[in-house]
Amino acid sequence: MSALESSYTGTWKLDSTHTRIGFNARHAMVTKVRGAFNEVSGTIIVDADDIAKSSVELVVKVASVDTRNADRDQHLRTNDFFDAPKYPNITFKSSRIDQVEENSFIVNGNLTIKETTREVAIPIEFMGVETDPSGNLRAGFEGSRRIDRREYGVNWNLALDSGGVLVSERILLEFEISAIKEVAPKS
Repeated sequence: MSALESSYTGTWKLDSTHTRIGFNARHAMVTKVRGAFNEVSGTIIVDADDIAKSSVELVVKVASVDTRNADRDQHLRTNDFFDAPKYPNITFKSSRIDQVEENSFIVNGNLTIKETTREVAIPIEFMGVETDPSGNLRAGFEGSRRIDRREYGVNWNLALDSGGVLVSERILLEFEISAIKEVAPKS
């Protein structure tokens, strides 16, 4: 039996209040800074009978970046990093989804940050489906992917006396997604 039951086929909308699109980066080569984007939206279209016909689209509002430090967040919004006024969104649009194990998938697609689009493969775990107290069918997905931020024009850095840099070039993207199945209106 497939990991996805046929009842899962349909359109699922990200629940932004229960979804986290986050990141972590090394700071001064000795600690990690973690952050997330508080405004995310997206759609997952599931074809449980033919997973290759499924798709994912995500939109992240850059200005919603939150690292629990207002000065750092403001710096991340500038051209040194994301240039939020000029590039307000980070987007991802899948091109192919492959099931690799019962609840494991590789979601391939185009990640756009600033003006650069690159293909990435994101390993995603299907965490399951449950009916929430409001009667919504809710699915959970988790995954992560390391990227080199310089490939997306996010280049700012400072050299350290030790020979390292202030902010790591390799960033871990983190996905904790809660999606609610859309219900077709009754006619």
